[in-house]
Amino acid sequence: MVMTRIHKAALAAAQLVLLLQNAIVPVFSASAGNIVDTGYAQYRGNLSFPNTVAYLGIPYAEPPLGELRFRAPLPLNTTRVAAEAGGKVIDATAYPDFCIQGSTGAGDAGGAGSEDCLKVNIYAPTGAKKGSNLPVLVYIHGGGYFYGNPANWPFDHWIHQSTNVVIVSVYYRLDAIGFLSIPEFSNPVNGDNNAGFSDQILALKWVNKNIASFGGNPSAVTINGESAGGSSVELHMVANTEHLFRGVIAQSVYRTPLAFPEQRVPQFQLFASKAGCGTGSVTAQLACLRSASVSALAQAQDFVASNLGGFHLFQPVVDGEIFTDFPTRSLANGKFADVPVVVGSTTNETLANGPTIAAALQAYFPAMSNQTAAAFVAEYPASEFASTALQVQVATGEPSVVCGRHIIASAVAKRNKAWTYRYNQPNPTSGGSGTAHAAENWMMFRGINTGFNGTGMFTPMTPIETAFAEELIAYWLSFVRSGNPNTFKLARSPSWTPFTNNAEARIVLQEDQNNITTQSGSFLETESALESQRCSFVATQVVAQQN
Repeated sequence: MVMTRIHKAALAAAQLVLLLQNAIVPVFSASAGNIVDTGYAQYRGNLSFPNTVAYLGIPYAEPPLGELRFRAPLPLNTTRVAAEAGGKVIDATAYPDFCIQGSTGAGDAGGAGSEDCLKVNIYAPTGAKKGSNLPVLVYIHGGGYFYGNPANWPFDHWIHQSTNVVIVSVYYRLDAIGFLSIPEFSNPVNGDNNAGFSDQILALKWVNKNIASFGGNPSAVTINGESAGGSSVELHMVANTEHLFRGVIAQSVYRTPLAFPEQRVPQFQLFASKAGCGTGSVTAQLACLRSASVSALAQAQDFVASNLGGFHLFQPVVDGEIFTDFPTRSLANGKFADVPVVVGSTTNETLANGPTIAAALQAYFPAMSNQTAAAFVAEYPASEFASTALQVQVATGEPSVVCGRHIIASAVAKRNKAWTYRYNQPNPTSGGSGTAHAAENWMMFRGINTGFNGTGMFTPMTPIETAFAEELIAYWLSFVRSGNPNTFKLARSPSWTPFTNNAEARIVLQEDQNNITTQSGSFLETESALESQRCSFVATQVVAQQN
């Protein structure tokens, strides 16, 4: 297998004709039902369905430009926003510029987007207002922390299906612009580690303060994400911050290693050099980088990701402030938000690639020694698998993503409720690669395949696919509304048994195999003893994985 930075679903999408981000054209309306007053500004949204309003591109922070580059975001200056509006209703009917993209490593250059991107999209029922007190879903998109555009994951149809919630989708800084890390950032005069994650934190704080104006209940927030979004919600669980949420949905948790800033020094040096800022003190280099063009930064971050060994991706770090330990160890030690969770993965996913199992794992986890890699390989003997291909997939997939399901659920189930799943419906456009990473995104978001530089293509869905998507959305929004995926599930859907450490039940989510839209194809199973054993081993190797 060839190591790339793009998931199979995205790679397939890159071969399709790319569609511009405004793929779903909403219906415009000037009725009072799609105007919200936050107290400092009024926003007009799209009446995208008769019962649904989408408020697009609402700022939650000050633009992180100039001297604010590589720093934690500043809270939105509402006095400035009010003054600039001048009493007029602000148009929020078009998707905003997405954050600067990194290259997927599949022939694209990256670099599209804007630094002035700290916005949220809010989807609400028509007529929702202060006092409606609807539960809230906050969605954090995936993309490896280096690409992703929330326009590719629209929620209009979720609200149309269930007008009992408000949904918020977050834009946060990506790649080097969001996750440049060096030891000198321990002094905030120089900058801040984990700036892109601090964006997410500030978005949650903005939601806590303002979502009531859109009909939401700030005390009833669930956070949700897939891949790097799943990693993000796991990190919010263990972050040394106020936990402004009451539930977590973690999909295919990207178990990427969290480096220490000291381990990022070679990355910073190469990045600064390629951006034309490689000389002088770190202070001088940072000053140069803050005045560099986005084009120079984009080219530099892509070069680093493709040419540097070890910790070459710009991602969250253990900074001693927001994160004081690796998430797996924080979970094992009980140092995490005490909230119910839904957590799962797809049947055939892996994010680690290489010529051998050991090489793939060491490329994915740069701190892993040859001895530890060999111990991992020993946990996956060929005799336990039907084929070599399956052995490689499981041996690389469990440590890199799948075991997030067992590790999180096992910790949470000691003191709260956990529901786990195995998603088993392939993306029909993926070309027969099994149920790969991000397959559920295609189903839950109108047949989306993401492409280069924030683009995406929506594929028409069949009636059976639409029916299955509605089943998934009902489970998810039932959890958002009640903390239990069963309370408001569809009548045809099976009851989802919680995971416990004595009975590791989970649901298999898939279409009805007879193509009948009025019955569910999902069913219950138990996590195998072998998988539990392997994932328990993975959890013990926290130092080698730095996760």
